[in-house]
Amino acid sequence: MRVSLSRSLRLASLLTKPKSFQFHHFTTTTTATPEQSSDSTRDRPDPPPIRVGLTDSAGRGVFATRPIGAGELIHTAKPAVCYPSLNVLHTVCYYCLRRISNPNGAEAQRVSFCSEDCKRRCMEFYDVETKADWAAFDDYCRTHDLKYPFMVKRLACMIISGVASSDILDILQPANLTSQMISRMEEEYGLLRNAFRKTLISDEHVAFLTKQWYIGVLARIRINAFRIELAAGLYEDLLSSAAASVEAEAAVGHAVYILPSFYNHDCDPNAHIIWIDNADAKLKALRDVDEGEELRICYIDASLDRDARQELLSRGFGFQCNCNRCLHGD
Repeated sequence: MRVSLSRSLRLASLLTKPKSFQFHHFTTTTTATPEQSSDSTRDRPDPPPIRVGLTDSAGRGVFATRPIGAGELIHTAKPAVCYPSLNVLHTVCYYCLRRISNPNGAEAQRVSFCSEDCKRRCMEFYDVETKADWAAFDDYCRTHDLKYPFMVKRLACMIISGVASSDILDILQPANLTSQMISRMEEEYGLLRNAFRKTLISDEHVAFLTKQWYIGVLARIRINAFRIELAAGLYEDLLSSAAASVEAEAAVGHAVYILPSFYNHDCDPNAHIIWIDNADAKLKALRDVDEGEELRICYIDASLDRDARQELLSRGFGFQCNCNRCLHGD
C-alpha cells in the first residue's frame, strides 16, 4: 500500500526471493461446513479470497483469487497498533476506539474502556505505560501537532509487555524521510527513551528501543496508518461516500494494519475499507471483481478534482497517481 513507482524496484528486489507472508490480524466470517471439514477444523475461518503479489508498477498489491461480488465482505482486520485522537481521548475506548457515550468515574479523567474485555487486553501494556512520566514527550507532540509518535509509544509499551514483537511492522514499506524529518524524530526518540529510562523497567526489556528502531517504525506508520472514522449508519449508506481527506479531523484515532496496508490506491476503487463501531477494519467490494484482478482502495476523497487529488496524494503519501481516471483528466 502507498508505494510510489520510484520505490517499486526496491520492493521488487526484496520479493524476488521466495517469502512466506503470514498475516495474523485478519479474519473472514465464513466457516467450513461439517461436510467440508473434520470436527477439529469445522470452526476455523476460511482464508480470504485474496493473495499478495507484485504489480506491474506499484510494488506489492492485493489480488482476488476468485470472483468477488459487489458488496461482499472480503476480510476483516484487527490493527497491529492503534491510538485514539487526542481530541476524543476521553470519549473513546482506549483499546478499540469504540465511542463511549458516558465515561464515568475517576478513571474517565485518564482513559476509558468500552468493556471489561478491552480493559483487560489494554492493561497488558497500559501497566507499562503508567510506569513512565510522559509529560515532556506528550507536550512536545501536542505542541508540534504530532499524532504518529503516540502510536510508537503504544507499540513500545506493547513490546515491553510481551504482547507484540519489535519487528511487527518490518514487512511494511517505510516513507521516504527528509533530513528535517529525521532530526525531529531524533528529538522525539530522545524524549521517549528518557521517559523509559526513568522507570524501573530493566535495560533488557528496552534493548530494542534504539534510534534506528524508532525512526524505522515511525517511517512505516507515517505512510501506512489509516485514519479511523466510524460509520454512523449501515454500510449500504456509505457506498456513495468517498474516503475522507488526509486532513480530516473527524477521526477517533489512527491504526496500522498488516494486510490492508498492501492495498494500492485508485481514484476509482473496486474495494472500500470501513469501520463500523471500533478499529476493526472491514474490506468490502464496491463492484464485481474478477479472479486475478487487483483490489484497490481510495486513500483520499474521490470526489475531489484531479489536481486536488494529485496534491493530496503527493503531499500525504509521496506518489503521483496514474490511475485511468487521473490519466483521462477526470
